[in-house]
Amino acid sequence: MTDNSNKTIFERSHCPIACALDQLGDKWSLLIIRDLLLGKRRYQEFLTSPEQIATNILADRLKNLESAGIIVQYAYQQKPVRFEYELTQKGGDLRPVLEALVNWGKVYYPGATVFKSHE
Repeated sequence: MTDNSNKTIFERSHCPIACALDQLGDKWSLLIIRDLLLGKRRYQEFLTSPEQIATNILADRLKNLESAGIIVQYAYQQKPVRFEYELTQKGGDLRPVLEALVNWGKVYYPGATVFKSHE
C-alpha cells in the first residue's frame, strides 16, 4: 500500500500475499472486482449480484477499493449525483487472479456456476 508521499506502507508484513490481503482479503472486495470484470458499472447493478451485499458494506468497499487505486468513479448523472465505477490498471491486473480462483473453484466445487458477462 502507498500513501500520498509515494512511500510504501506495510500494514502487517512485507509478504506480498499479506499486502494483497490487506486490501482485498475481506468477504466482498473480490466479488465487486468480479462484477466489474463482468461489466457491471453502477451501484444498483452491484446490488443485483446473487450474494446480496448490504448497501452500507457495498458503499464502504467501493470507497476502500478507490482509496487503494483499484477502481475509479465517474459521475454519470448530476441531480442527484450518481456514479459509475471502473477498474484501474491495478484493478484490471487482478483478472488472472480471479480466473485462477474460478479454475480452482470449478475443480473443488463441482456444479459451481461461472457467471456470464453483464454487458
